[in-house]
Parts: sequence; C-alpha cells; structure tokens
Amino acid sequence: MQRPLTVARMESDALESVSREKAAHDQQPPQALVAFMSRDWIARPVERVAHPQLARFLERRAALSRAFPGIYLLLPAGCERVRANDTYFRFRPSSEFAYFMGAGEPDALLVFEPEGAGHRTHLFVPEHNRGTAAGFSDRARGELWVGRNRGVEESRTFYGVDRCEPLGAMERYIETLRSKDHPVRVLRGSNAEVDARFERRDADAAFATHLSEMRLRKDDYEVAELRNAVEITKRAFEDVIRSLPTMKTEREVEAAFWSRARIEANDVGYLTIAAAGAHACTLHWTRNDGPLEPGSLLLLDAGVECDSLYTADVTRSLPIGGRFSPEQRTVYDLVFDAQKAAMEACVAGSDFLEPNRRAMRVLTEGLIELKVLRCSLDEALDPEKQYHRRYTLHNVSHMLGLDVHDCARARSEQYKYGRLEPGTVLTVEPGLYLQPDDATVPEALRGIGVRIEDDVVVTNGAPENLSAILPSSAAGVEGWMRQLRS
Repeated sequence: MQRPLTVARMESDALESVSREKAAHDQQPPQALVAFMSRDWIARPVERVAHPQLARFLERRAALSRAFPGIYLLLPAGCERVRANDTYFRFRPSSEFAYFMGAGEPDALLVFEPEGAGHRTHLFVPEHNRGTAAGFSDRARGELWVGRNRGVEESRTFYGVDRCEPLGAMERYIETLRSKDHPVRVLRGSNAEVDARFERRDADAAFATHLSEMRLRKDDYEVAELRNAVEITKRAFEDVIRSLPTMKTEREVEAAFWSRARIEANDVGYLTIAAAGAHACTLHWTRNDGPLEPGSLLLLDAGVECDSLYTADVTRSLPIGGRFSPEQRTVYDLVFDAQKAAMEACVAGSDFLEPNRRAMRVLTEGLIELKVLRCSLDEALDPEKQYHRRYTLHNVSHMLGLDVHDCARARSEQYKYGRLEPGTVLTVEPGLYLQPDDATVPEALRGIGVRIEDDVVVTNGAPENLSAILPSSAAGVEGWMRQLRS
C-alpha cells in the first residue's frame, strides 16, 4: 500500500507537478483540496501475476548477461512523445526493452547489475499515486488523469526482476553509477535524460548492435506472433476491399485498415501507405489525402502490430474497379514474376541479397521488353550504372519482427552481407514505379505503381510465406475482390 504523505508534502508535490506540466488552463490546488484528495481511497490488492512469456524473457536476459560479464547494462523503455504542445502519442516501449520484458511503461528503466559471474536485474517503474497529490494534479502521470499503472510490487512479479523501485529512486541510482565510474553500456535513443547522464562511448554502439543481432533469428513464439499479425492484417485488407466501391479518398482506406488494427490488436506497425493512382509511384506515400479514381490502382502497404508488438508488413496493389487494365496487368505480372524468383532464393544458406539480385534481373528484363529501358541487360545491371533503379528504387527485402525494419543496428556482415538461416524473417517486396512525368516511360504506362510484398520465414526446407493467405497473382486478386464484393 502507498506510504501516507503529510499534507505539507502532498501540497509540495502537487505544486511541483503543476509547475512541471504547467499550461495556461491549469489550476493550482489549494491545501484543503490536497488534504481532501489524499484520504478515503479503498486499497486495491497487489496482483502478483507473471508475464505469460516470462520464461522466454528470462532466457534472453541470461544470454545477454553472458555476453557482457562485469558490465552494467541500461535499457530504457522510452518516453512518451509529444504530438502537439501537451498532448502525446500513445506510448509504445522501445523494441529492445520489449524483447527482454514483453511490455513497458513510460520512463521505465531496466538495469543489468553485475553480480558474481552474471547479473541481477533492477527495474525502475512508475509507482501508484492514487491518494497522493500527483494522483490528481499531474496530467502526465496522475492515475486520475491517465489510469492506473502496474506499480512497483506488481511489476517485480510481472517482469520477474530481482529488484524493483519507483522512478523517483532512479536519479540517485544513476548518480551512484556515474560517481563510482562503473563500466556502463547505455542503449541510447529512447530516453534523452538517461543518455545525457553518461558520456557517449563507442561501446554503446556495439551494445546496440549486439541487441539487434540477437533478434536476427526468430523463435517459434515470435513466428507465431508474426503469423497472427498477418492474419489480422488480411482481415484489415478485406475490410478495405469490401468498402472500396463506396470510398472516395485514401483517408477512408487508412481509416478502415486502422479500425481493424485497433479492434483486434495494438495498432498499425507503421504509418499506412494508401497510395492511389500516381501516388503509388511515391514509395512512402503516407499523406493519404488523395482521391480514389475509378480505373486506377490502389497500392496498400500496411501491417497490424499485435499486442506483443510484433508487426506484419504486407503490400497489395488493388484495381479500384475490381479489374486490371491491360497496361496495369502487364506491369503487375512483371512484378509478380520478380517476386516469385526472389522467393525461391529465400532458403537457408543463401546470402541476404540473392533474392534482390534475382528479382532485379526479372524486372530489368521486363523493362527492356516494354521498351522502358533501351539498353542491354548487362548494361542496365552494371554496378557502375544500375539504370534499372530509376524504376525500382529499392531492394526487395528487410528483416521483420518487433520493428517493421527489424534488427536495424546489426552489422552489415551479419545482415546485408550475411547468410539466411532458419528463423530469419524477411519481407520480399519488388516494385515498379513508372512516374507520371518520366519521358523514358511509354505514355500508356506512366503513373502506374505496383508493389507486392509478403512476409517470409526461412526454414530448414522451403520458405514459409506467412502472407500467402492474401491472394497475390493478378487473377487471384481480382477473384478475391469479386468474392468480397458479392
């Protein structure tokens, strides 16, 4: 139960809280209100429930401990991000924190403290503040403003840590680490206040790299979560397809997809790309403010993020009217053939760039046949020229997991120039973007943008396409849309 505070202390806390988050419309609570708000709250029992995946997280922490003997490791959960003035985006913990903890609250900090041959875990979390001045006066953290958090005792059990303390104890703890000059590694970029307390070292970057490389191979649970994310993503795509005949703008597409993501999961894993017509030629079109014109294509690149924070990443290029035009079908089939060639290379032992090389060859051959490129295949693919990239722009793969672009701090030799292994999850997403103002493109093809993207697991045998449950051939897409609209 929360230790009772004196009225004077509560009033001081209240004034400090209001000062810290002061806005023009704020009120300053009188002492009598502070005293009144501090009493007669019914104590809630502590819920001693462990995270259902705690055993998995403990194994990961043990592996991290073995990699950094004798070193303090600091992993912040991250902070709330300002959206506008004093309003915030919905909080999502850093992916690294989530990998070892499964969840997290704003400003939390996980510390691995050297102990013997290993480490003990020390967690700092927001404490319960109902019955304190902050509980009603702090708009950012007060329980009457933002809801009840897990608290110290519940967090210790839920996260399975050795020690848990309130955030208020964190500053003095960090100063102790600094003053005694302990060897410390900080995962930077999630909490500016923690970052500022420690001098930046090259070893911090090496620490972040190690954390990324731990995530290069997914276990059975992670693959199951990604499969679940894809299944919900399929239903979100179908929500869009059913409503497409009456939709007028890209915003309606985004809203329909997001609705399913919030109903069945945590959120979308990234900003939805709902690019209609020539907007599909802009790779990351997230403005989503354009019209849906009959006869044009809708490039929908979107993914649902599960409550576990694993995300899907799927793209389908949909004919808004239900059928591809001959020109659209030509471009679409070329991208589809390129993806098929890339998929065949997603096998254990293949290097990460082999799917890209195969897809680029197919796309370039097609561009020459369509008289978009007017040179030889060898010249177009020459590393010193790469003319094909004018129309393809990007490579076909990236890792997928807790982040849509997962494992981003891994070393190139382990990622880009590494070998695919069982448990690797990557996207396969060739695309062609024939800009509406590109004079090298035949007029009939200008403004057509097509991307097909699937989420693939490398296995000991054939690759598993998690998103094969969404039709991807031209005929399959047309049939899918026809069925959903009947």
